[in-house]
Amino acid sequence: MLSRSGIDLTSPGDIPRRGPAHGLAVLILAAAAVACGGGGGAASETSGDPAVPEQETAGAVEPGPDGGLVRSVPIRVGGVPITVEIADTPPLRERGLMHRDSLPADHGMLFVYPDEQLRSFWMRNTKIPLDIGFFDRNGSLLNVERMEPRTEENTLSKAPAMYALEMNAGWFEAHGVGPGDRLEF
Repeated sequence: MLSRSGIDLTSPGDIPRRGPAHGLAVLILAAAAVACGGGGGAASETSGDPAVPEQETAGAVEPGPDGGLVRSVPIRVGGVPITVEIADTPPLRERGLMHRDSLPADHGMLFVYPDEQLRSFWMRNTKIPLDIGFFDRNGSLLNVERMEPRTEENTLSKAPAMYALEMNAGWFEAHGVGPGDRLEF
C-alpha cells in the first residue's frame, strides 16, 4: 500500500499481528502519518488495528543529516533503550549510514526487509566503524559483526534475517547484547 506521503509500506494483510514486525509496522505507519500532517491516531486507522496501544505509535519524523526526512523511533535491544532511524525502502537501505561523520550514542539504523533471507552488508562510502546485528522475523539476535569504514568486504548474517541493526562499533559488547537477545518495539 502507499501512504499519502508516497512511502511504500507493507500492506496490512502482510503485517504479522504479533511480535516485532507488527509493532514496527505500526511505528512506521505512525511516522508516515506524522510526515503527512496526520496525528498519531492516524496510524491506528491506517493499520486497521484499533486495539494497538498508543505507546506503539510513538516516533518522530525529523530532518536527516543529508536534509531529507528520517523516521526515528525508540526501541529496545536486549532491554537497552535506543533510538533508530528506519530504513525500510530500497533507497533508504541502499543509502544507509553512508557519508556521515558520526552517529550519536545509543542511536542506530534499523534495516527492515519484507522477508527473511541471508543478508549481506558492506561499508562503501561509510566513514564510521559500525557493528551490525542481524535479527530473525521474531526479533531474535542471530549474530553481531564488526564492519570497518570504507570497505567493500561483505558482512553476512549467519542465518536468514529480516532485520539488521547498525550501531557504533563496540555498542553491542559494551551493553552486553548478544545472540538470543531480542528487538522490542
